[in-house]
Amino acid sequence: MPCNSGMDTRTLPSIFLSHGSPMIALEPGEAGAFMSRLGPAIDKTFGRPRAILALSAHTAARTPVILAAPTHQTVHDFGGFPDALFKLRYDAPGDPALADRALALLNDAGIAAQRVPEGGLDHGIWTALRHVYPQADVPIVPLAWVPSQSPAQQFALGEALAPLADEGVLVLGTGSITHNLRLLNRGWQAGSGQGSEMAESRAFRDWIFDRATARDWEALFDYRRSAPHAVLMHPTDEHLLPLFSAAGAGGRETTPLRLHDSVTLGALGMDAYAFGANAPALRDALATAA
Repeated sequence: MPCNSGMDTRTLPSIFLSHGSPMIALEPGEAGAFMSRLGPAIDKTFGRPRAILALSAHTAARTPVILAAPTHQTVHDFGGFPDALFKLRYDAPGDPALADRALALLNDAGIAAQRVPEGGLDHGIWTALRHVYPQADVPIVPLAWVPSQSPAQQFALGEALAPLADEGVLVLGTGSITHNLRLLNRGWQAGSGQGSEMAESRAFRDWIFDRATARDWEALFDYRRSAPHAVLMHPTDEHLLPLFSAAGAGGRETTPLRLHDSVTLGALGMDAYAFGANAPALRDALATAA
């Protein structure tokens, strides 16, 4: 239960994960290895989340829509990958009561949202969570968000959901810290997934880290004009926008913490961030487990 003064030590930070390519489900790499440590670190520090409210780059709508199905099936929303990827399943329980709670929070904040009984987990959710919680035993409520809205509006969406952190709910945004598929493999050593990162990718990721560490929200909200190589790294910005919702859920007054820093295929950033007053406790738990 939340305490009456100060921050409850069980209050969950919100998290942004870069899910990268769907192949992370089969080839976890550094980011997948990090995610496999993340679930146990969350459980050890805060207890197992009672549910996850997930905002993914791949579930979007014209108005916020909460998917309230009692169970969610795996959605293979991609093509051109090995058959083994399409055989993977991550079917998870839903949480209709949490869907109702999230709807109420959004409406109370003046954000018009809808609740629908349908469900399904896009690959931005399940390819990451199969490493974080491989048993698929934590209920999930996907929230379709509006990609035409600004970073500041995405942040406000997260702020509306902030009370969930005191209720055992993990607010999770998934996308990619950089996402220009046309750049992949530049400087990449064939077959390894590693190699030299493009200088433009490094500069953009460093700028996000520096501005986040400074809590320079206005610069972050204006990243497409302020950040180096922003449009090159995000020709469209749906893969970065969930970061702002996760940040909003953590609060404007706390410093975002980068939990993981890596890149694959030369330009696909796999950074992960935690937000909220208890983000340092999660960072420390991960450092102990490394």
